[in-house]
Amino acid sequence: MTSWRAFTQLLDPHEMARADALAIAAGHPGMELMERAGAAVAAEAARLTLPDSRATPRVTVLCGPGNNGGDGFVAARLLKARGFVVRLYLLGAVADLRGDAKTAALQWTGLTDPLAEYVPGEDDLVIDALFGAGLARDLDGEARKAVERTNQWRRETGHRVLAVDVPSGVDGATGGVRGVAIEADASVTFFRLKPGHILLPGRLLCGALRLVDIGIPSDVLTEIAPRTALNGPALWAAQLPMPATEGHKYMRGHALVVSGPAWKTGAARLSARGALRIGAGLVTVAAPFAALPEHAAHLTSIMLSRCDGASDLVRLLDDVRKNAVVLGPGLGTGEDSRELVHAALAPSRRRGLVLDADAITLFTGAAEDLGARIEAHGGEVVLTPHGGEFSRLSRGLRRSLQLNYQALEAGPETFESKLEAARALAGITGAVLVLKGADTVIASPDGRAAIAADLPADLATAGSGDVLAGMIGGLLAQGMPAYEAACAAVWLHGAAGRSVGRGLIAEDLPDALPAAFGMMHQR
Repeated sequence: MTSWRAFTQLLDPHEMARADALAIAAGHPGMELMERAGAAVAAEAARLTLPDSRATPRVTVLCGPGNNGGDGFVAARLLKARGFVVRLYLLGAVADLRGDAKTAALQWTGLTDPLAEYVPGEDDLVIDALFGAGLARDLDGEARKAVERTNQWRRETGHRVLAVDVPSGVDGATGGVRGVAIEADASVTFFRLKPGHILLPGRLLCGALRLVDIGIPSDVLTEIAPRTALNGPALWAAQLPMPATEGHKYMRGHALVVSGPAWKTGAARLSARGALRIGAGLVTVAAPFAALPEHAAHLTSIMLSRCDGASDLVRLLDDVRKNAVVLGPGLGTGEDSRELVHAALAPSRRRGLVLDADAITLFTGAAEDLGARIEAHGGEVVLTPHGGEFSRLSRGLRRSLQLNYQALEAGPETFESKLEAARALAGITGAVLVLKGADTVIASPDGRAAIAADLPADLATAGSGDVLAGMIGGLLAQGMPAYEAACAAVWLHGAAGRSVGRGLIAEDLPDALPAAFGMMHQR
């Protein structure tokens, strides 16, 4: 078994099928790959059932009509040879199987019963080999009944379910549920993870993930050129700014955070502290005159400038040393706020720009207008919406994007793609998009995307997103490219949250960044 965190590339089902085909063309027979896959499943089944089961473990294997079922036949044969009591049920008939799956079925010497006759019994483990990541329709008929029976058995007995590739019913490209899905305790997958292993709700259904090398050569990735990755230091560490021995604060950039009015200033301070802690050499909060005393009472190493409107912001941005701007946290959504955002996006003031919260809401139903302004601006822009802000921004766009967005809040019964929705809006706006959530997606206009796999639930607290926006701005100020800056900030934000743990509040996150940097080399 392989630690899946060591591999950044994620392959969608079409890319995985291509990897299989390229491996076979390179001289690795499909049956050889299936044999190794089945052996890995059998090994994991043995690990899950021994030594805490009876002397002779009982395992039921549910096989589907494709290669996923073929892996199940191999696992069943190997477990039977090890002395396990194995029952096997097949969706369809052996005579209807094709290729390697049929070869594997013919090598099985036990009984093959129809899936319609499957009733969970006194099993120690059920192996789900019905459907893999490429499932393209909702489960129905006998397959659906088998999944429902298995889930009920698992809940009632507390016994385990092992999925082959992904739990049957989970869409490997989106993480969505195709009608109903197996609730697995562990999943064994091959060569590379799929987006569906990481995106919700699929991630919650997979259990412990085991990634197995079955002999597919890694050089097939050169031809496949996957565009999706697991977010982690391997993606961006080489471009993370490092303080130079001969450097000084002016070499590390100057981030400007634009504050909202009096009594709504906390969000801007959180952003400013995030920008400073992540390494910006200087940070200034630009605030209305009436809000300056609030900021002054709380800030020390962060500077203050008066900014009573767009004309003041224009004046501040005439200083080219202020090379990154964060707008949105606590900004408000009135006309004055709109003018501030438009001023920051002016073509004559090209610099790194983070638009968060209210600055995104100001473009409700106007994503294409925002895209035109970003194109004219010419600098790198990062948008950091949560699901609701994404909905407002994407309102009125073409139907395909709307359907993708609806999936973000529709719950586990949907199978639309958060990943592709983020990619689509990044392409329309020309900005790097950070679509926040427990499975945050970072998408670049050029099609690259990364998915966060391990953000702690403790981050779901007021002000957490404001800190993240400031962190991205702080990295932009230091000259880090926008996509890598967004990926790094999301990961470090999560690492800071993990270092604090239960009881975290947003104010803790900037102070936890030194520990988060230390965690980069522990993964």
